[in-house]
Amino acid sequence: MEFLSSVLGGINGIVWGWPMLILILGVGFFMSLGLKLMPILRIGTGFKLLASGVKVGKDEDPTGEVSPFEALMTAMAATVGTGNIAGVATAVFLGGPGALFWMWVTALVGMATKYSEAVLAVRFREVDDEGNHVGGPMYYLKNGLGRRWAWLGSAFAIFGAVAGFGIGNTVQSNSIAQVIETNFGVPVLVTGLVAMVLVGAVLMGGIRRIGSVAGKLVPFMAVAYILAGLMVLAINAEQIGPAMALILESAFSGHAAQGGFAGAAVWAAIRFGVARGVFSNEAGLGSAPIAHAAAKTRDPVRQGLIAMLGTLLDTLVVCSVTGLVIVTSGAWDSGESGAALTSAAFGLALPGVGNYLVAIALALFAFSTILGWSFYGEKCVEFLFGTRATIPFRVLWVLAVPLGAVLSLDFVWLVADTLNALMALPNLIAIIALSPVVFRLTREYFERQVPGIPAESSGAGS
Repeated sequence: MEFLSSVLGGINGIVWGWPMLILILGVGFFMSLGLKLMPILRIGTGFKLLASGVKVGKDEDPTGEVSPFEALMTAMAATVGTGNIAGVATAVFLGGPGALFWMWVTALVGMATKYSEAVLAVRFREVDDEGNHVGGPMYYLKNGLGRRWAWLGSAFAIFGAVAGFGIGNTVQSNSIAQVIETNFGVPVLVTGLVAMVLVGAVLMGGIRRIGSVAGKLVPFMAVAYILAGLMVLAINAEQIGPAMALILESAFSGHAAQGGFAGAAVWAAIRFGVARGVFSNEAGLGSAPIAHAAAKTRDPVRQGLIAMLGTLLDTLVVCSVTGLVIVTSGAWDSGESGAALTSAAFGLALPGVGNYLVAIALALFAFSTILGWSFYGEKCVEFLFGTRATIPFRVLWVLAVPLGAVLSLDFVWLVADTLNALMALPNLIAIIALSPVVFRLTREYFERQVPGIPAESSGAGS
């Protein structure tokens, strides 16, 4: 097992190393430029569409299973997870405060990637034999690039299905069980069984119930966590200015060893900022478009404009709150890492309360990730084996929850994390190859919105 772990560790270092990070950032930059920065310029349009819900024209008969809002919340259920609390803290611990700047850069270019993924997901989705809309990288590889590329879609589905049981299920239930035991003294098995019942109750209702629950749970938990973070930042208000200066300075000059912090060069700030940013918002990994393909819409661009908000909200809002709380508190160089660092930062401003707030947030974030990833894994399995595999998959998914709560998952995490990165390769190939489709659909959409005005004037791609 040690040898296998060593080999997998080496592979993991490669697939999450510089080549992959450059590829993910490169695709984001390429799509941003090809779209003439439309995702950034049209953030307001995205929020207007999100607020309008399923409001469409009289001549339009929306198809899909969930509202555009619920599709976004399902995708965010998977992305707003432990990475927003423990992942951000780890990035700061390993890369210094400057890692936050590179996390923001990743989010800005990642908006174009997430937009493109959702556009392609809706454009090339199918209807399965149960009448549900299905889509994602495996479908836009097959339907967009032709049958000869279906094998690459199958590779994505295999990576996604297996990775889901680790990164989207057992690792999350383990995080919930551990944090509940540490802070509230509840045995891990009890937490695992309760989580299993709750997940099963939601999951057996399919995407409609997942979307409904996510539509209520995700806004509640995200807003509650943001408000708690803003409360801490208000207490640390005089440190916000120096913290921003430190973040910007460290992003381009690195940071020397200080206190319990081992020091980090600029390359470390970039590497860990980009890696944790991608891990948190999943832009480029190909998971989120699986949820957006189920949205009630006939227009791919409308859903793309809504989908890109997930990256903005996840990284530029939720992750930023965590990062700023850590840096303004001064706890970033304490030697703590992961969730313990975030707990320490909240605890300094809110003694006796902060650690419980982080524990509850972490548990809710991890639970929502189990729900979101259940849908991703299910659709990957359906692509490989058909709808007959849906019920067996759901049963296995539910049974894996308490298993993850009680087992040591270091090896499982390593396998899942590696496969999670490998999901990005087929997806990024598809985005680049189908970029002309994204640019054309975007141009046509904005020309319809503003007749007679060139696409360049409305921020659309060429």
